[in-house]
Amino acid sequence: MARSTFVYVTYIRTTPEKLWSALTDAEFIKQYWFGMRCESQWTAGSPWKLVSGAGQIFDAGEIVEAQPPQRLVIRWRHQNKPELTAEGDSHCTMELEPIGSAVRLSITHTIECEPSKFIEAVSGGWPKILSNLKSLLETGSIALQEPYPAQSAAPGKE
Repeated sequence: MARSTFVYVTYIRTTPEKLWSALTDAEFIKQYWFGMRCESQWTAGSPWKLVSGAGQIFDAGEIVEAQPPQRLVIRWRHQNKPELTAEGDSHCTMELEPIGSAVRLSITHTIECEPSKFIEAVSGGWPKILSNLKSLLETGSIALQEPYPAQSAAPGKE
């Protein structure tokens, strides 16, 4: 079967331990993930879910692998949109590698479906979430307040 993959790599001026904590602390996650929080015990075999501020479960699955502060693998299935749920389980792998005074965070999200509407959806979301995470860890504030901000017209492009 064909596979769809999304890969995103960013460098964050922090330590692997602080980044791991930022990726696994439900209250901290809400700050950069637009009010969403991840709930889990963050150990292999434990359940995982992505929950809105209103308590709606958007995604759910299981921690496949947890090696703090280096590697986290989540089996992940969307819960709200039937066309995304029907594609089945995806795997999200987060790898943290210290590089000088920064940490390289690599996110690889895959699903055994080609083409994948789910991978198309996460490829729009991950850059916004991770930009907020990077900004929050480096400056103390997020870059984007809304996941889908209104677009402003460029000067002269009315």
